[in-house]
Amino acid sequence: MASISRIEMRRLDYPLVGEFKFFKTGARPSVLVRLTDDSGLQGWGQSVPVESWTYETAETVESTLEHYLAPAVLGADPADLPDVHARMERAIRPSFSVGQPLAKAAIDIACYDLWGKQTGRSVCELLGGRRVEEVKLSWTVNAASLDKAEQQLERGRAAGYDSFNVKVGPPQTPQHDFELITLVRKFEAKGFHWADANTSYDLATAKQMAVKLAQAGFRALESPLPPNRIRDYQALKRHGALPILMDEGIVSPVEAEEFAALGMLHGIAMKVARCGGLWHASQIIELLKRKELLLFASGLTDPELSLAASLHLFSSAGLERPAALNGPQYLAGHSAPGGRVRVPTGPGLGIEFQWPA
Repeated sequence: MASISRIEMRRLDYPLVGEFKFFKTGARPSVLVRLTDDSGLQGWGQSVPVESWTYETAETVESTLEHYLAPAVLGADPADLPDVHARMERAIRPSFSVGQPLAKAAIDIACYDLWGKQTGRSVCELLGGRRVEEVKLSWTVNAASLDKAEQQLERGRAAGYDSFNVKVGPPQTPQHDFELITLVRKFEAKGFHWADANTSYDLATAKQMAVKLAQAGFRALESPLPPNRIRDYQALKRHGALPILMDEGIVSPVEAEEFAALGMLHGIAMKVARCGGLWHASQIIELLKRKELLLFASGLTDPELSLAASLHLFSSAGLERPAALNGPQYLAGHSAPGGRVRVPTGPGLGIEFQWPA
């Protein structure tokens, strides 16, 4: 199969609509990657850094791709993902887990896109087959006041959504969080709702909130604690009030397996970008299936290319729950009518994309 002969990168920022606590500038930064093989075929990838969520910035992604990852994967076979990732790991070594996974995800996604185009198959077929034709989305509620929360809920309903993922934790107080989840449940009693604390609770607060979330009919509590609080996660899982999901702490399949074996979680809220791309993400999902753990779907306010990768992953996984893929909610011009997104069907990622001028 033709190998990678050229790698290009380009910064592309997307204007935002509404307010989301992780973005401070009114724009969603991304870094595009375009791979060209010996025959002239091209594959596209995208990195989606969020410096307020993890340590990678748009600037570090650009420099890492240009100076380290791109030279490392030149000449690689895009279909040989173990080799591609080994090359990237030699260029940027792991610390506790995969080093700079958001940057590496751009290369990984571009390889899958190029491999699919080389073979005439979609990414979900490369991952094992298309099991879902469209993905139902969950609307993110991120509000420091109940008035704003009600406005966000109304906008979600008007856009065709009936399920909500709710941001909780500081600087919001536990009392505010309780009132917020009560509001959401009263607003849409039959929806599929869960809460995400983005690692901001301590154990005592997490236990208290897990009980209240369960009483309100919420389905899970995501990332209640910092991922290095291993004994606290074990205690919270034993507490048993509500399924506990991990997110930020799950980067490679190694942590997923170890944390599951240590009794820290009931499931994982999966993000393609967080774990260095589709190769690791698909392995983690297989582990969840083997261990009969819960798969929830999430993202990083993903634009076109990164979103398409997520849709292919969750299609191949046969996702049954609404996905917290909020790019269509927050990116200008990227709405999802009816709160659903079709999984692309063409070769590779299956979407048309123009290299920005």
